[in-house]
Amino acid sequence: MKKHILLLEDDYELAQTLQELLEESGYSVDMVHNGNDAIDASYDNKYDLYIFDINVPDMSGLELLESLRNADDKTPAIFISALIDLNSISKAFEIGADDYLKKPFFPQELLIRVNAKFSQAQEEIIEYKNLQYFVSKKELYIDEKIIPLGEVQECLCDTFMRNIGNVLDKSILMDCLLQPSDTALRVALSKFKNLTGVAIKNIRGVGYILEKS
Repeated sequence: MKKHILLLEDDYELAQTLQELLEESGYSVDMVHNGNDAIDASYDNKYDLYIFDINVPDMSGLELLESLRNADDKTPAIFISALIDLNSISKAFEIGADDYLKKPFFPQELLIRVNAKFSQAQEEIIEYKNLQYFVSKKELYIDEKIIPLGEVQECLCDTFMRNIGNVLDKSILMDCLLQPSDTALRVALSKFKNLTGVAIKNIRGVGYILEKS
């Protein structure tokens, strides 16, 4: 699955150049040119990385990232800016930026930093049939679309996806329930199977197993 990047840059020519370079390198890039469009895009989509200019219309890149961080959005962010004063750079890192690239720069330098960021953030991904489970984020995707999981379903998903092919004792699965009981477990497992389309087999008297595909 391609890494999804939101690029905010009001210089149309530079934005186009960066978008083409990143897409040629295998990334999926949404390009916007003002703060309001960036806010809308960030709320409508899930991104793996933000690349923000600072001096853009509507709101600055600094204000944008600060509002996202206040909304508990922890998506990594790289600033690209002509501002080279220490106050701007300090503010950028203070509000949660991961990197700061001063303009002018060679587009290839941004690509190097993006590649480095993703190589640092490599995480375990468990694939099962048409499912992808991102272990550290506890996020489940079906056919590359994220599936919202409640607390119980998230726990069951994590437990089964980490133990594909292993029989799980009922007591382990009970720990996922808010009010453990045999009935509650059956209901939760039924919901999980309907949500994901996977077949969980009951080994009578032993436990449950998500069999290897």
